[in-house]
Amino acid sequence: MTTPRSGPNAQPTAYIRMADAGDLFVSWRWADDSAPPGVGLVSEDEVATAVRRFDAALPAPGRPGGLESALTTGELAAPESENTLAQSLSSTFLPYRLAEQLHELYLQGIRPHLRIQPSPRVAQLPWELLAPDPELRLLDIADLSVLAPTGIVHAPARIGRSWPDTGELPVVAILDPRIPGFRADSALGSVLGRMSADAPLTALVAGHAAADRLVPRVDDPLEAFRRTDVDRDWLSKVLCAGASRLLYVGHVTAAPPTSGHSDSATLHLACPAATPGFAAPQRDHRPLSARDLLLGTHTLTDDPRTGPQLWPIPSRVALIACESGGDLRFAEPLGLIAAMITGGAELVTAGRWPLPTDLAFQRLGGAPAHIHPLQDAVCAIDAAHDLPAPIPALNDWQRSQLAAWRESGEIQHSPLLWAAFATVDTR
Repeated sequence: MTTPRSGPNAQPTAYIRMADAGDLFVSWRWADDSAPPGVGLVSEDEVATAVRRFDAALPAPGRPGGLESALTTGELAAPESENTLAQSLSSTFLPYRLAEQLHELYLQGIRPHLRIQPSPRVAQLPWELLAPDPELRLLDIADLSVLAPTGIVHAPARIGRSWPDTGELPVVAILDPRIPGFRADSALGSVLGRMSADAPLTALVAGHAAADRLVPRVDDPLEAFRRTDVDRDWLSKVLCAGASRLLYVGHVTAAPPTSGHSDSATLHLACPAATPGFAAPQRDHRPLSARDLLLGTHTLTDDPRTGPQLWPIPSRVALIACESGGDLRFAEPLGLIAAMITGGAELVTAGRWPLPTDLAFQRLGGAPAHIHPLQDAVCAIDAAHDLPAPIPALNDWQRSQLAAWRESGEIQHSPLLWAAFATVDTR
């Protein structure tokens, strides 16, 4: 078999695409056709069984006991059961011929890049965890990212922003904004809890502020959290002034796939209910929807502007929130990821499923009080997004978590958190 290569000394790259047609079709090809392409098929019953099993292991905050069980008795809560689940997912979804090609590269010490476009039914499955062997994960032998939908990347109105051209601009950070009408301990309350001067994210803010890159400008790093002024008008102003990155840590309300309306996904900023927008108000608050980010003020004002005009999205975006990547579960993905790419982003990191907070890890999972898995994840993603090659850096952080999970089995290193993040790349 020919070793896949995409050029002299280049990292071999495979494009893996999945299509739902009753059964699931998995096709792949190597860049420059340097190795044989292929197609695999997974029966509809096998897909349904695997998806149900994986879904049962995920956090489900809206279901009684759904978060506690994921952190204590679910298959992702212990190394042995998680490895068994990963082997089952691999045997179901990883085509044998593709596994052979990857194994040959592994034996040669070559790490390929797998660019994956999942179908809606399997969009939550993390290919990073697939275990073709009990001692081996795809994350061990490959870099992985998610392919952005071609139609969105090449939309006529899209104006992409390049990292080499914008990487020195400010970092816009929205960190646990205070949602009007919701107490800190309510459904749209604080995701980070009370911040301290020695917390990991406080140090991150201090570093960006010291380099004069952080927006909003703060004298004390603690002033960056739980702000009441970070609404959609503020966001429009700072993005129009120019930014390299957007870092959001807070709440996203994902649209259910059965709704068929991925553009109903919402980002919760400090917007009062009187703010014009397409999303319905919630108490004293109106969320910012994907539809807002796409359509702007079309039909809402006498002088409408498009979403990309109001919110020119920077090159790199991190949406650290529950199911912020939920539009991948729709046949027509027009959710927050699509809105960010349409607005100009070339790379977006988002959550595939609900993310356990640090408090959940501590109170429900038994993690020590000084452990901050969610904050550490934000710091790792932020650091990777500031590098020329963010995807290998993000995968390296995930590999470090996988190594700690294998060695210690401690819940804070469970894939429940670090495997939740998918990075969608347009390049």
